[in-house]
Amino acid sequence: MGKGCLTATKYFLFLFNLIFFLLGGVILGFGLWLLLDNQSFIVVLSDSMAVKVACYILIGVGGFSMLMGFVGCLGAIYEVRCLLGLYFTCLLLILIAQIAAGALIYFQKDVLDEEMSKIVIKVLDGYPGNNTTTEQAWDFIQRTMECCGWSGRQDWYGNPTIVNNTLHFPCSCQNFSLSSANSSDYGFCPFTTNEWPAYEAGCSESVEAWLRTNMWVILGVCLGVAFIELLGMILSICLCKNVGVVDYTKVPKY
Repeated sequence: MGKGCLTATKYFLFLFNLIFFLLGGVILGFGLWLLLDNQSFIVVLSDSMAVKVACYILIGVGGFSMLMGFVGCLGAIYEVRCLLGLYFTCLLLILIAQIAAGALIYFQKDVLDEEMSKIVIKVLDGYPGNNTTTEQAWDFIQRTMECCGWSGRQDWYGNPTIVNNTLHFPCSCQNFSLSSANSSDYGFCPFTTNEWPAYEAGCSESVEAWLRTNMWVILGVCLGVAFIELLGMILSICLCKNVGVVDYTKVPKY
């Protein structure tokens, strides 16, 4: 590899890792936001250990990405082979983990849906209609996605208010094409028809419909991330093979 090409590879890899470092910071911040923010809709699932584990995973991935970006920048700019090799190995492991996670989600879809159903039913059973933060979040989901419950309106049938007063239904489930008698966005509303003037579809169907609609966008993002990781691997291994013997005096002492 010519000297000019080697220099271009080095600085391009440095820029790539700088972006990688910044993206890691974004992922880390997103994980912290999900874990600590009490105003976001994710608070609906805050009692789920799986959701908390996912937040910790995001924080870990973000922190690890920042560390990798730093190692990659240092290895590229100072041409340190051991750092470049470590960076290549970490990227390879991340790519394998992403493929494994994608396969797990795909093949365990029914298990994940069942887990989500249990979480949501637990939330709905404890819904008192006091417009708390958790209730606001779930009401927002049902109102904007035009759905009722996770699997369907039957998810609400274990709620004490519904059980003790069968002439009330969740206001955020209201289908205004059937009735416009109530205008509240939260709590429970009375009804005088034979059945709830509510949406039939559960929110799981709405989520799946959104995923199907945006499938190519999601797939494109995933393929883009994989391509960037492969590019980083190629650049790091090319630079690692073409730099001279490591001179550790080049590494800055902090």
